[in-house]
Amino acid sequence: MFDSDSTVPSFDAVVIGAGFAGLRAAVDLQRAGLHIALLEARDRVGGRSRPGMLAGRVVDTGGQWVGHGHAQLTRLAADAGAPLLSQERPGAKLLQIGDRLHRYSGLIPPASPVALIEMQILLWRLRLMQRQVPPDAPWTATRATQLDALTVADWQRRWLRSDGSRMLFDAAVRAVLCTEASNLSMLGFLHYLGSSGSFDALLAVRDGAQAQTVGGGMHALATHLAQQLMPGTLKLSTAVLALEQRSNDVRIRLDGDRCLQTRRVIVAMAPRMAGDIAMAPACAERSALAHGMPMGSVIKCVIAYARPFWRDAGLNGEFVGDRALLSPVFDASPADGSHGALVGFIDGTNARHWSKATPEARRAAVLASLVGAFGPQAAAPIDYLDHDWISDPWSRGCYVGVPTPGILSRHGPALAAPSGRIHWAGTETAGRWCGYIEGALLSGARAASEVRTALAQ
Repeated sequence: MFDSDSTVPSFDAVVIGAGFAGLRAAVDLQRAGLHIALLEARDRVGGRSRPGMLAGRVVDTGGQWVGHGHAQLTRLAADAGAPLLSQERPGAKLLQIGDRLHRYSGLIPPASPVALIEMQILLWRLRLMQRQVPPDAPWTATRATQLDALTVADWQRRWLRSDGSRMLFDAAVRAVLCTEASNLSMLGFLHYLGSSGSFDALLAVRDGAQAQTVGGGMHALATHLAQQLMPGTLKLSTAVLALEQRSNDVRIRLDGDRCLQTRRVIVAMAPRMAGDIAMAPACAERSALAHGMPMGSVIKCVIAYARPFWRDAGLNGEFVGDRALLSPVFDASPADGSHGALVGFIDGTNARHWSKATPEARRAAVLASLVGAFGPQAAAPIDYLDHDWISDPWSRGCYVGVPTPGILSRHGPALAAPSGRIHWAGTETAGRWCGYIEGALLSGARAASEVRTALAQ
């Protein structure tokens, strides 16, 4: 179809990026009777979801959880016949501060009375502030410019005085956005919290963002969407180099000196990656977003054991530590009890450091971190798997693009607003559930609706 020697193919719409946003958009457009193509630079669908094999079973090395309130994703799992499994496990959680381990239950780990009071007040204050930031248009908030000039680190220094509360808050920010609080705009942070309910919800398992997993893996749902497309629609290993808007269409230049043309385009990619596509005429607003929303830094690790030994000590596998390399950690054991497994994350500065290490050195450091949390039995896994999202050439990080100070208030409207014949999707463009697969699905449906309306005029 894309041979350079043939006439340039023409479509009603072309979707670029076969993650959940692009897949949702492509399926919706094709169901509407439009002639479309879906282009993906990777050799697979799924975007920031990714399958891997660990101890003879499929596991998620990318996006994994179905959060409370993720209606689109829940519906998709039901349509695919994939069971949703509760992440919640009985037992105590672990907090490591320095060399000391503490057992606890509930959302907030144990700390000094002063730290606990400060954290409760801070969570209340965040809930109050996020209500003043419209999820669909955070740049219209009354104090948008002032909040956007402020980093989260600047803000927390004002309200958190104890070392314990600062440690807990910094660890939580890294766990949610895979970056340090000093890199993150306060306006962007409040928008992220508001789009998913609250900071509490983002950190929680029960009724929170980590409520359930997908039996068979999250990536199976991406495959299920792809299978709904007509044969020939999806083109893998097809990188887009440039978009040229003309009076009546858009010309798309692909690698290998191939071209096609289309009436409308949906770019379903993170702003950072979309910025690598040359555009004519140039779009300064999108270029600013590409540079001002770098991806978070994370390496996801899944470790299998002959049995879930931590349960013998009354632990549920959840762990967070202020100095631990792998934090947070969750139980990822299969429901059939065939073996035990833990899943954890190297994030922020640590991720950037260990991204440069050899796989062997990183594995050894991860196991040492788990030994510090769960004891010597953690040193003897039966299998190990990790994925460095920083080095992934088509992601360059995860989970989401991080709004740095000054970006949303100046350029936020360009996240989702069409640029002529080009429409934008991806979880970063979602007003609701931004940063999650649920947000990606919503953004894909919204972009497809925009294209259908435009083509009907």
